Amino acid sequence: MSSDSSSVAVRLGEAVLNLVSSVPPARELASSQPADAAWQLAQRAARKAGVAAGTLALPPGPLGWLTILPELVAVWRIQAQMVADIAAIYGTQHAPTREQMLYCLFRHTAAQAVRDLAVRMGQRVLVKEAGAQVLQSVAGAIGLHLSQRALGHGVSRWVPVAGAVGVGAYAWHDTRQVAKQAMALFDPQTTSTASPAAD
Repeated sequence: MSSDSSSVAVRLGEAVLNLVSSVPPARELASSQPADAAWQLAQRAARKAGVAAGTLALPPGPLGWLTILPELVAVWRIQAQMVADIAAIYGTQHAPTREQMLYCLFRHTAAQAVRDLAVRMGQRVLVKEAGAQVLQSVAGAIGLHLSQRALGHGVSRWVPVAGAVGVGAYAWHDTRQVAKQAMALFDPQTTSTASPAAD
């Protein structure tokens, strides 16, 4: 790995740790129809993430490269708020833990990195507490995975409008995947570890 990509991986890992170090408070209340309420919330968050990512991806060339980390952090913040709100919609009495947040945000993109955070209990997946060293290791692995993906997709920064549309569409899709993970994790009726089917 080059020193540039190593530096990007470290910065992304640090951004991930900073993100989960302060889980946002929920803005939603428990719902009598949590699946519908959570999915409506997910749709709004996905649109918001798509617009944020697409807007930050507009600057062309080298300037566009400087927007990659702010774009990812902006999308992660939207997604983190969504995860906290989905937990509340399903009646969870406390904010999601750092480990639950990492699991929901990155399970679908960096499964190997978060595998040590989850244990299977029958048909359910439970996310266990982890020490600071484990969290740092997981965040580092996520940063490495995301840096490889970001550098691979960075070519979109050279085609501003088309690249911004693609980045926005990916953020929209990614946010829906995060919502599915959160719904599966916080739904007390969940009997399967699989994400809800895509519509």
